[in-house]
Amino acid sequence: MTPLPVYIAVVFILTTILTVFIFYKATRNSTITIIVLLILLVIQSLIGLSGFYTTTDTVPPRFLLLIGPSLLLIIILFLTNWGKAYLDSLDLKTLTILHSIRVPVEIVLLWLFIHKAIPELMTFEGRNFDILSGLTSPFIYYFGFVKKKLNSVAILAWNFICLALLINIVANAILSVPTTFQKFAFDQPNVGILYFPFNLLPACVVPLVLLSHLAAIRQLLNKTKNRI
Repeated sequence: MTPLPVYIAVVFILTTILTVFIFYKATRNSTITIIVLLILLVIQSLIGLSGFYTTTDTVPPRFLLLIGPSLLLIIILFLTNWGKAYLDSLDLKTLTILHSIRVPVEIVLLWLFIHKAIPELMTFEGRNFDILSGLTSPFIYYFGFVKKKLNSVAILAWNFICLALLINIVANAILSVPTTFQKFAFDQPNVGILYFPFNLLPACVVPLVLLSHLAAIRQLLNKTKNRI
């Protein structure tokens, strides 16, 4: 990958820090959570700086180590009693506003595309409509939790729609990485996320966005059931 302007990395690092901070506040300042997240960030940063992920012809792909640990943690949370209790303790309104960070993420992705580090399909000029989640997040937060004009069903529907948008771009991004299972973007593959600091997008930022949706959906479904 050709050298990128420093401001792209700076904006992304600040976005990552903000994402972690907002999620930390959603946990009501959980010490264990911030420790786990910091360990994850340090380990993935060191691996990214080593160039480990840039070797893409291995079987299984090294890319799996980039997304695997965080996904495993999410699965454990949903399968264990203490994990479910943890999910139910998260602050719903803070989980909602967290999705606003998807706006700067989309701007960074556009910059990466311009500098030929990722394919166009990963931007809002291609197949990625995830920026809509970030743009609508403050409105859902304001009308749902401040003005209380939106009921649980409306907020639940928004979470499902935004989750679908997230899954769409994640699938396209994974299938654009130059590995043995690449399906898209052979002319300009998704190599940017294999380098630090952008490897923190699939390793930390996306999992926190995913977890925020899943935890919110779980809480809202439980609330809806209790009202029936």
